[in-house]
Amino acid sequence: MRRILIVALSAALLTTSAWLVHTTAAGSTRTLGAIPAAANPGLPANERPLERGLASGPSPSDRLGLAAQLAAARLATARYATSLHAAKADGYQIITRMIPDMGWHFLNPAITGFDVTKPPILVYQRHGHRWQLAALEWVFTQTPATPPLPGATYGSFPAACHYRDGTFVAARVQELCPKRSPETGAAFNFWHPDLVTLHLWLWYPNPAGLYNGTNPWIHPFNHS
Repeated sequence: MRRILIVALSAALLTTSAWLVHTTAAGSTRTLGAIPAAANPGLPANERPLERGLASGPSPSDRLGLAAQLAAARLATARYATSLHAAKADGYQIITRMIPDMGWHFLNPAITGFDVTKPPILVYQRHGHRWQLAALEWVFTQTPATPPLPGATYGSFPAACHYRDGTFVAARVQELCPKRSPETGAAFNFWHPDLVTLHLWLWYPNPAGLYNGTNPWIHPFNHS
């Protein structure tokens, strides 16, 4: 029975991954729209995703490899899918509140480098008192020379000061960071330079594409 369940789960994951890969192939040539201003003061209005990576989308052989990677990523992050508590217990901490058409971001500072099964950032949606994992995210200080995933495209996030409660303000250098959040008074947490971002909408469908920086289907939760 256990073997049957494992086989069934693997088949379901591969089916879902194949659908995601098909979505990637279909949406990989879309032009990325602007990232809306975050629900925090200080986020520049000119934040835009950057259309980079493989403009023509993954090849058939790449799609097969991507499906396997997506299946592995889903297995590795399944315990977080509806449990923010589990993510926090494993070291993820809030770094942004709700960013429109994107979500709440939680970072595990102990995770570095790229491993599709160990995302440093989890992007959640809040439904009342419930939380739903929507996307995985990686950040880089510069665009990778080789896309870490087939057909990957990238977004951007400006240099910013982050505070313990998830509020943040833009700042080109750490010396300009207020010691307390101008919005809430929360204590300073960390600063980062301009970043290149890679979103992977693994747990919530995105009609704009698997790697798109924003997701129009998240819009109803922008004020949650």
